[in-house]
Amino acid sequence: MSERLTDDEARELFVQYQQTRRRRIRNRIVEAHIGFAHHIARRYANRGTNEDDLRQIALLALVKAVDRFDPTHGAAFTSFAGRTIEGEIKRHFRDATWAVRVPRSTKELHLQVRRANDDLHQELGRSPTVDEVARHLDVDRDAIIEALGASAAYTATTLETSAPGEKDGGDRSARLAQRDTELEGSVDRLLVEELLEKLPERERKIVRLRFFDELSQADIADQVGVSQMHVSRLLRRSMAAMRRDAET
Repeated sequence: MSERLTDDEARELFVQYQQTRRRRIRNRIVEAHIGFAHHIARRYANRGTNEDDLRQIALLALVKAVDRFDPTHGAAFTSFAGRTIEGEIKRHFRDATWAVRVPRSTKELHLQVRRANDDLHQELGRSPTVDEVARHLDVDRDAIIEALGASAAYTATTLETSAPGEKDGGDRSARLAQRDTELEGSVDRLLVEELLEKLPERERKIVRLRFFDELSQADIADQVGVSQMHVSRLLRRSMAAMRRDAET
């Protein structure tokens, strides 16, 4: 059983660790909060990831939180560590919910586009155009379209957690956890493969090179023997076709 620390003891250990960076002190702090990390990991169980893996992610995040925490700021360590652990777990689920390999830059832009769309919708009172989103994020219009098209490869997973003091019944994902999430992941991958098969051979190859092999549009253009601009147009058209087919 891990040692429990009083607030004063924990604060003193953090001061010592900040001054010395001794591994022994860090290990003592980590060991005292292992149960806390496991508690957070259990809140995300039954969502298609092995619970042992979730605990490992939580413990690594706990170590990261200990290294980053500054006791002079006055915040409680558990609040800081809780946000760090939840952030790492949510990042894991975010990366794991893409049915095909999508370049990290496109994943990140995909999320930025979603946030920008929400912000502009409130500001304009209507859905923004692609050009308006591109100007808002100061990125190329084709990059916005590619990020929007990547949603065909994305499996939405709701990660909202219960409010403090609320049991798992308040967690929408927990209520849906009786479904076979591993099977659902397989179905998503099969759906993507089915959508790809409906594309012409050249477009199918381009999509695979972009999202499976993570090649740049310039590299794809060299392989396929067309201009980069034409690759961009074909990707845009292919993603639009895949979205339409997925919605029918």
